[in-house]
Amino acid sequence: MRSDEDLALDFTDIASPLALNRREFLKISGGGIAIIFTAGESLAAAAEGRRGGGRGYPSDFNAYLVVGADGRVTCFTGKIEMGQGIITSLAQMLADELDVPLDTVDMVMGDTDLCPWDMGTFGSMTTRFFGPPLRAAAAEARGVLLELAADHFKVPKDRLAAKGGVVFDKAKPDDRVTYAQLTKGKKIERRLKDRPAVKDESEFTIIGKPVTRRDAVEKVTGRAKFAADIRLPGMLYARIVRPPAHDAKLTGVDTTEAEKMQGVRVIRDGGLIAVLHETPDGADEALSRVKAGHDAPASPLDEKTIFEHLLKNAPPGRTVAQGGSIEKGESLSSAVFDETYLNGYVAHAPMEPHAALAEFKGDRVTVWASTQGPFRARDEVASALDIPAENVRVITPFVGGGFGGKTRNQQAVEAARLAKLAGRPVQVAWTREEEFFYDTFRPAAVVKIRSGMAGTGKIVLWDYHVYLAGERGAPQFYDVEHHRTTAYGSGMGGGPDPHPFGTGAWRAPANNTNSFARESHIDIMAAKAGMDPVEFRRKNLTDARMRRVLDAAAEKFGWAPAKAPSGRGYGVACGTDSGTVQTTMVEVEVDATTGAVRVKRVVCAQEMGLIINPEGARIQMEGCITMGLGYALTEEIHFKGGRILDLNFGSYQIPRFSWLPKIETVLVEDRRAPAQGGGEPAIICMGGAIANAVFDATGARLRQLPLTPDRIKEAMAK
Repeated sequence: MRSDEDLALDFTDIASPLALNRREFLKISGGGIAIIFTAGESLAAAAEGRRGGGRGYPSDFNAYLVVGADGRVTCFTGKIEMGQGIITSLAQMLADELDVPLDTVDMVMGDTDLCPWDMGTFGSMTTRFFGPPLRAAAAEARGVLLELAADHFKVPKDRLAAKGGVVFDKAKPDDRVTYAQLTKGKKIERRLKDRPAVKDESEFTIIGKPVTRRDAVEKVTGRAKFAADIRLPGMLYARIVRPPAHDAKLTGVDTTEAEKMQGVRVIRDGGLIAVLHETPDGADEALSRVKAGHDAPASPLDEKTIFEHLLKNAPPGRTVAQGGSIEKGESLSSAVFDETYLNGYVAHAPMEPHAALAEFKGDRVTVWASTQGPFRARDEVASALDIPAENVRVITPFVGGGFGGKTRNQQAVEAARLAKLAGRPVQVAWTREEEFFYDTFRPAAVVKIRSGMAGTGKIVLWDYHVYLAGERGAPQFYDVEHHRTTAYGSGMGGGPDPHPFGTGAWRAPANNTNSFARESHIDIMAAKAGMDPVEFRRKNLTDARMRRVLDAAAEKFGWAPAKAPSGRGYGVACGTDSGTVQTTMVEVEVDATTGAVRVKRVVCAQEMGLIINPEGARIQMEGCITMGLGYALTEEIHFKGGRILDLNFGSYQIPRFSWLPKIETVLVEDRRAPAQGGGEPAIICMGGAIANAVFDATGARLRQLPLTPDRIKEAMAK
């Protein structure tokens, strides 16, 4: 053992130049043992595997773990908390492996000065990708503490054990020393010769136990701070001149009347034109006095013509899964099914619009931003201001919903630019109208499926083509020998595509579209075969995990076999996302006069390997189910060319509490399997399950989401 002022416990070289230097880190963390770690080869390989479509993801995921002189433990992570509950589940993983009480763990999240680099919080990747190295680091920290205790007691390390933040001698249980007593505020560097294994599932005392979210009280009492809640002395509120349509060009601007207002400051920086005031109302009033002219290009595109446009202008296809021979499948088919499925644009519509506050001190700027990617935001700000990235600090408070939409950081860049020009802190908080306008929507998409079935009800052909949504969830999991899946474009931006405005990730990107198309098509085949839709799926499933969740859902639902349409209003859909398999069953009631749908009951069974926090998992499932009601029944962006026509909730209808059905969740756990993603899977089948239930209730088959009353009435009339 050796003491060192510059370094705590360093087990692996930090590959990223973005990590804090050692002296700075210790100044921040204070006294105590620190563990600085990076992920191993398996995590790097996982990151490399995500590179599809030219998107590179650096593989140096890392985090800091500090055992303080007071016995409290702090985890520094670049992940952020936006409602998914990882502020609790990550603490559970750390506490269990380190053998400390959960309430002694503090989480510091999304601060680019305090936390190591992280690619961002999305894709249900925190638990399955960041969790393993976090647990490994905690296990290693425990090993180091045991070594320190062995020195303290002058006994072999294998005579010692740790529990509750205390190390004791198994031969003399009264010989005990706390982690705090071992650290004593020292800066200690030590490397373990052999890294200890993480705990077996049989040893867990905190992992797998239901835990109430540690941010719950803050959020229900209103004490939680979001980016727009941050206040600084002398700060100004900004309102920015916006175009009326995407691709509109500014032809002229007159700020004379705004400049006459007391306390108003007008800033022009290239295409950025803003009015600043010490109050939000003052900034609003100043903006209303600005006269701006724009030239918006004419376009024939709207929510009705977009699908033909996408098909005509789609990029070349890429085969993402295949097996057997399509020609052979055709020859074996006694019945062939050709169908086309459509999805419109959908907004993220988070409770919290994008917001950021920026403050300069000398040549450094600090930005408080609602973002899913603090380090990406830091780099975007640095690039916009042409300053080094180390001169930018991004702090992410709680984020009020992201769903993939807060991976873009326009508001952070705007706030930083304006703060630099104004010489004072500036806050940019988007209005709801700005949020809708600048949103990167879930892409409109077309799916074409040609399938074939033998007389026995066995699927023998599956030829699947998805246009402009993306491939996630597209490869089918049914037992079909002759199959091919082709994706045309990603719908994620970053390359040429025919969308008239920005598109991007939307909770389980592409999978909602693909699961709706696939599961609707499976139901069409089941009806033609004269089989109950659950039995038809069982007949064509060999995947043991999927069969297990299908059976679990059917048991909980009380599903009784019947050929659809049975008039009961029952629907089923199966899907897989983020390593998790799930089945959703719903019961609906359809008003034959109005076409309105009421979802009465939802049962969702999900197998996600080891479950870190069952309470958190259920909450995520319930949230997905609730959000899924929106894209299934009402959510759709109306537009004309680049002009967005839905700019608030008056016309863009998201789910309401009055809509909520009885929701029942079934956790089908496999404690020996690695933990998988839980933030998105339960949403993917809502569209397909509800569409299938509408068919079962009415005999009307809908091939486009959302299932609006007008579309249902039209289908019923046919």
